[in-house]
Amino acid sequence: MRNFIFILSLLLLLTSCEDLIEVDLNTADPKLVIEASINWTKGTSGREQAIKLSLTAPYFEETITPANGAVVSITNQYNTVFKFIEEGTTGMYRNTNFVPQINASYTLNIAYNDEVYKATEIFKSVVTIDRIGQNNEGGFSGDEIELKAYYTDPADEKNFYFFEFISDIPAIPSLSVYEDRFNNGNEIFGFYSKEDLKAGDTVTIRNFGISERFYNYMFILLQQNNDSGGGPFETQSAVVKGNCVNETNPENFPLGYFRLSEVAEVNYTVQ
Repeated sequence: MRNFIFILSLLLLLTSCEDLIEVDLNTADPKLVIEASINWTKGTSGREQAIKLSLTAPYFEETITPANGAVVSITNQYNTVFKFIEEGTTGMYRNTNFVPQINASYTLNIAYNDEVYKATEIFKSVVTIDRIGQNNEGGFSGDEIELKAYYTDPADEKNFYFFEFISDIPAIPSLSVYEDRFNNGNEIFGFYSKEDLKAGDTVTIRNFGISERFYNYMFILLQQNNDSGGGPFETQSAVVKGNCVNETNPENFPLGYFRLSEVAEVNYTVQ
């Protein structure tokens, strides 16, 4: 009985010590978030493309607010205009007659809330994925499955790559960037390993050709992700500006990036 009274008193003491703490976070006007990745997978026409526009939200807000009613288009270096039409009120803007051309210049144009946003990039090519290597004795414990997607870098030119690995494991995609500074013209690989990866799992492997500027942009984002331990779309420790600018009001800069990439894709079943 004495022990019961002691435990009850302790619980009451702990309960009485709890205080409700109000976290006063700084607020700011929403910024436009531009997800404009034009991807041309090898063997496809590349005609169907989409651009997603949304708005930033307070830290504890779980929903994503779409940016509705924007006027969106991409113009190539030959002054051909490709209009992107919003799908309902989703903030997803689509085009079904896009014409991709390697090494051509494209300019993104967005008119939203009486402000004009622009970005210009070059459509970058990529080599094919030659083969997939699998090691069943990877990781610190020696029992993790590791995959290597091998590709041959073109000689005598500067190339940058963006790898995406998507598996059956319910987690965010594994993202990484590579450059050919120290292996120009050689066979190199993109690397993937997950603790829960097992035989029979399907892994979609994509290699995107990217510009040097996008490589630097993603390198910083991924470094921040590694330092904080979160995902690539978690709140970052510092704002990383992409290549999109607000021509009407430069101080109200958008977030995100305009990228045009040829894509090499392989669907691999783990052995």
